[in-house]
Amino acid sequence: MSGLAAIVLAGGRSARMGRDKAMLPWGGEPAVRRVARLAKAAGAGQLLVAGGDYGLPFAPDPVAYGGPVGGILAAVAAMPKAARFLVLAVDAPAVRLADLQPLLSAPGPGAANRDQPLPMVIARAAIPFDLPPSAALRRFVELAGLWRPAPDAHALPRLRGANTPEEFAALTLQAGDVFA
Repeated sequence: MSGLAAIVLAGGRSARMGRDKAMLPWGGEPAVRRVARLAKAAGAGQLLVAGGDYGLPFAPDPVAYGGPVGGILAAVAAMPKAARFLVLAVDAPAVRLADLQPLLSAPGPGAANRDQPLPMVIARAAIPFDLPPSAALRRFVELAGLWRPAPDAHALPRLRGANTPEEFAALTLQAGDVFA
């Protein structure tokens, strides 16, 4: 098995945002491309978008609108040689490499921020493959035994992502150098 692979969760159209979050504009490119570049900057040797074809390698969700666990499981199955996975949400394109460092350096099975499961890092060996694809992401994190540090208060809006037009506007104003 090789090192780190990345999974970008792209769930499709958002009723609250009124459009596909993967296509939100960030610095002249769609959010899905920005998050993919972040994954590569974090050291991911492979990358799959879980949930749809956005011009990048992808794994379709096993259950349409079934939630993130199904997308994670499908992407992991499609990357059999990867030992660890960085899981990112396409609706949080303002996440910075510095936000990922505590997760990437976590010992053991990996890490997910407390009360904010994405982004996360998880070892293949810790993945509860018998969990139903429609299970809650928090249950997935609990069963995997991931370390759960408290995120920095300033990072929390970036980790939570753009789930409403107001959050999108606020994140766009503070984005700056998103890889800093």
